[in-house]
Amino acid sequence: MKTYVIIDNGHGDDTAGKCSPDGRYHEWEWTRMAARRLMLELKGRGMTTQLLVPEDHDVDLRTRCRRANEIYRYSPEAVLLSLHSNASGDGTAWGDASGWSAWVAPGASRASRRLAGLLSLEASRRNLFGNRHTPAVGYWERGLYICRNTLCPTVLTENMFHDHRGDVDFLLSDEGLDEIVQLHADAIERYYED
Repeated sequence: MKTYVIIDNGHGDDTAGKCSPDGRYHEWEWTRMAARRLMLELKGRGMTTQLLVPEDHDVDLRTRCRRANEIYRYSPEAVLLSLHSNASGDGTAWGDASGWSAWVAPGASRASRRLAGLLSLEASRRNLFGNRHTPAVGYWERGLYICRNTLCPTVLTENMFHDHRGDVDFLLSDEGLDEIVQLHADAIERYYED
């Protein structure tokens, strides 16, 4: 079984906002930590992985897509996971929206939709959907740049809300980070096994 998992850790240390109202959580920092742990987990399961953005500063979306497409050109078995956290407001106050979600581009490939469905199934098994309604297919569709401009199967995951106090507590805990890493790893493993 050939595998190649490209992991995109969203945003950078110079991206404005993208943090919890109390400043404990910063999306760029958490996604880099989660991406590195996910890489180790997947490598431990015998998979090939690559970090799309090793830099700490933000790398523009066009460059991210170009990098992913170059990898895919030489490794057609590659898939891309773009890790993020969500927000329901402007980040200055705590909100009520909570939970996990997966996103693909409108008209996404069957492989992208399948991967998103497997990710959502793993999130559901862990009871991470929160109070935001998730469509029956298990993922949302939106013209997100990273999803619509990459050639490989691509899913963007919004790993809880960084303006929900409970979600932030979960994300910053060892148990929460491990749950998020394991749900991605389990779904990827199933994707390549089927």
